[in-house]
Amino acid sequence: MGQATLTISSKNYSSWSLRGWLLCKMAGLEFNETMVDLSEASARQELLLLSPSVLVPRLSHGQVEVWDTLAIAEYLHEIFPDAGLFPADIAVRAQCRAVAGEMHSGFYNLRSALPMNLKARHESFKIFSGARPDVERVKAIWLECLATHGGPFLFGATPTVADAMYAPVCTRFRTYSVPLETRLQAYVETILTWAPMVEWTAGALAEPEEIEELEVEF
Repeated sequence: MGQATLTISSKNYSSWSLRGWLLCKMAGLEFNETMVDLSEASARQELLLLSPSVLVPRLSHGQVEVWDTLAIAEYLHEIFPDAGLFPADIAVRAQCRAVAGEMHSGFYNLRSALPMNLKARHESFKIFSGARPDVERVKAIWLECLATHGGPFLFGATPTVADAMYAPVCTRFRTYSVPLETRLQAYVETILTWAPMVEWTAGALAEPEEIEELEVEF
């Protein structure tokens, strides 16, 4: 298939970049990492040439160009079917796709109220009322998946696309000290101590202290 390149943005702030990066790691894809600083106008113009939506991540793999996170997941599942990105059982796989899709298309208030920032810690943070239903829905999804499939990941012993999609939420819950019951806190710790997440977090902490954020989640 040729060489692979994943275009991402800030490791500290870009939740979608994290999701795409985790998916590539989980699939076992060997890829080069290209970081675009979206705070610079020239970089925005460069990214527009890659992706009209100015969204990251974007996977370039030989002649293939994929710029949507779930599309990246499905593409990687096709070329690495034994990587376990989705569960083997058709019914469980459907549930995994459903909860991953729910994260992909929803939870706008949560993402707006609790932006990803791996460097920050807020011991007392008041979540505005509009975001609270999103927080409770995430908790309900996690509890159902963990109870049904036994953990420590959402669909059992190994991580799937669903875990990659909800990994940024785990960082948000830690950043803003969202209260969690024991089983959910254990899941957050599982994700945050997962080797790819440890690697990503180290990169985030090494970034410059401040970047100018865009008016969209990236």
